[in-house]
Amino acid sequence: MNLDRVTVFGGSGFLGRRLVERLVQAGATVRVAGRNPPSSDDVEAVRADVCDAASVASAVETADAVVNAVGYYVESGGVTFDAIHGVGAGTVARCAAEAGAGRLVHLSGIGADATSPSAYVRSRAAGETRVREAFPDATILRPSIIFGPGDAMVTALAAILRRLPVVPLFGRGETRLQPVFVGDVADAAARALAMAYTAGKTFELGGPDVYSYRALLELLCASLGVRRTLMPMPFVLWEIQAALASLLPRPPLTRDQVTLMRHDNVVADTALGLADLGITPTALEAVLPTYL
Repeated sequence: MNLDRVTVFGGSGFLGRRLVERLVQAGATVRVAGRNPPSSDDVEAVRADVCDAASVASAVETADAVVNAVGYYVESGGVTFDAIHGVGAGTVARCAAEAGAGRLVHLSGIGADATSPSAYVRSRAAGETRVREAFPDATILRPSIIFGPGDAMVTALAAILRRLPVVPLFGRGETRLQPVFVGDVADAAARALAMAYTAGKTFELGGPDVYSYRALLELLCASLGVRRTLMPMPFVLWEIQAALASLLPRPPLTRDQVTLMRHDNVVADTALGLADLGITPTALEAVLPTYL
């Protein structure tokens, strides 16, 4: 598969940066497309917004392959999940097809479901549908919660555990999670581009271990060397807090985040995964000491 020229949307983000590094190391000419892409001697930076079809079309022009690693976790400033993950994903796929790109890798998320009560999850499902319609041979990657230096969830939880003697759980803390290392996800995207057999397939990416939310917090406490009381808290109280927080300009908690924590986030038993891409998943315990 020819990967001389690859356009990466979201290439300056937490995951995208790692993917760009791998592609450059593999000898590809990489174009990083985003609203404010950083300039670099190693890559070409182009301004593009997945909500603006003209800028997307320009960014994928002459590309052999395209990766969409754009992801939003909080709606703000009038930018909705559906605009980014749904319509925007479809725009990237359509423009990639029209430009003649041979490969497209689309980053989604485990549990994408058009009937979910979560707007975030519904938007991921809508994006997958739009991508398949516009680019049937696209490879879709569905990672679980991604961890690594600079991550969103593990770093935030560690900050809470450092500060508070009593930490509330979502419900009884029984929600199951399968955190996956950011480097493994970046490797998966790079390999999916290079491996022809991945065309048209969906892969779910999770780490080697599944944790309950409580067990994850206990692991973080052990890594930090702190003892904390983990207190069960009914989801209805979380919903009330999220409703109050929504009145703030930058809410620390949203209803959608609470909804997400009601459901397990693990790889399905029948799904293709990291092993099918030749990747041995990295354990959370092996990486935590490097950034906590």
